[in-house]
Amino acid sequence: MAAVAVAFALCVAVAGCWYYLTPEYSRVGYTPLQPVSYSHKVHAGELGIDCRYCHFGVEQSPYANIPDGALCMNCHNQVLSDDTRIVALKERIESGDPIEWTRVHRNPDYVFFNHAVHVNRGVGCVECHGKVSQMDSVMHAKSLSMGSCLACHRNPERSLRPLDRVYDPEWQPAGPEEQAVVGQTLVRELGIRTSIYCSTCHR
Repeated sequence: MAAVAVAFALCVAVAGCWYYLTPEYSRVGYTPLQPVSYSHKVHAGELGIDCRYCHFGVEQSPYANIPDGALCMNCHNQVLSDDTRIVALKERIESGDPIEWTRVHRNPDYVFFNHAVHVNRGVGCVECHGKVSQMDSVMHAKSLSMGSCLACHRNPERSLRPLDRVYDPEWQPAGPEEQAVVGQTLVRELGIRTSIYCSTCHR
């Protein structure tokens, strides 16, 4: 009986580690293969397309939307329209089948996070998503753990940027002094009051 109990405990431990210690669970480094080839490096980086063009509504919605394939055709009806990748995208759209993107950034179901609240108070996209404008395939670059959220909520001025630079992946403060000035100014002017109470995120 003891041997069976030990073997069972070991199996549970191995299964737990196998699941909870993989990148897909911890997410850091997770880079899934998407059904359609799309390079953020080209579109957001080289072409400088604003994040809000595809992820529209992020300033009003608690959630960041994933664009429909038809949005791509606003440009690609004319640009590279004969490219085999675009032809395949057109065929998919015309068939009526939605593009089933694989979600990269995911909070647990028991965590409430409001995108609009954060971006409208100076939290830049790169704070949570990393330098997406340098990624061919989007990777989960930061842990988004409870510890990282609490660190930001305890000292929000360290993560804030001018409101007109929230969607600028290349903006960097000149140094700690500028970051402190920008952060403290936004905290004061916008009346930012962060909370570390459990009910803030766990509702």
